[in-house]
Amino acid sequence: MNENDKIQILKDILFAEDSVYIEKIANRLETLETTLNDKKKLSSKVDPIVLEQLEEFKESIPATLGPTITATLKVEIQKNKDEVVEAIYPILGKMIKKYIAHEIKLLSEKINRQLSFKDKVKAWYKGSSKKREIIENLASCHIEQVLLVEKDSGLLKASYSNTQTIDEEMISGMLTAIKHFVEDAFVTKDQNLELIDYELYHIHLQSFKNYYIAVVLSGTYTTRAKDKVQNLIFDFFEKFTRLEGYRTLDMENINQQLALNFGNEHL
Repeated sequence: MNENDKIQILKDILFAEDSVYIEKIANRLETLETTLNDKKKLSSKVDPIVLEQLEEFKESIPATLGPTITATLKVEIQKNKDEVVEAIYPILGKMIKKYIAHEIKLLSEKINRQLSFKDKVKAWYKGSSKKREIIENLASCHIEQVLLVEKDSGLLKASYSNTQTIDEEMISGMLTAIKHFVEDAFVTKDQNLELIDYELYHIHLQSFKNYYIAVVLSGTYTTRAKDKVQNLIFDFFEKFTRLEGYRTLDMENINQQLALNFGNEHL
């Protein structure tokens, strides 16, 4: 046995445990490399960790980010009061109308339950519901014109006309003047003029923050017709304020939106 063999034997004795350890490390590295290169294997290892972190993040959001988000929203709302009001007003209007409609329905059902069977038979026999239906059809209401007007200046922003019955530029300025005069005449300043009757026509006015919408109607203006008109107005204004740069849109573009919303509508 030469000197080199003796040295090798000595190394094997001294570093036996290290070689086993090194081999284990090499195997682990190989396994890790295989996992990293295999998408399914990597997902099985990483996904549970990510999901756990997401759950923890969701639970901690109210405490950690809640105050920051609330403060940011308050600042943005203060900076953009007009935009916020115009965006929320149609939605709140619809919510209030739905609530009132629901309460009226409950009241109507309660009254119907209290009516005697005899009263119901008499009403059916006399055909009162059929008569009412015929009368309502004869006394229907029709949309003649719709005007979108800037609230303070009285300038006509856009319009839709089924039949050209009025001078739109003149009526928009006149309506604004009447609105301001009537609303200023009352001590309570948070009220808005809603209706103007002009012989065979009715002008429904719906006010918003920076605009108001005037709907010229012919026929019998019933509570049912008013409800439908308000729904149409709220639907249009909600869509209108969602348009990018709606304040600077040209008149032709808004005219088309009005026609799409109010055209061919029967009340």
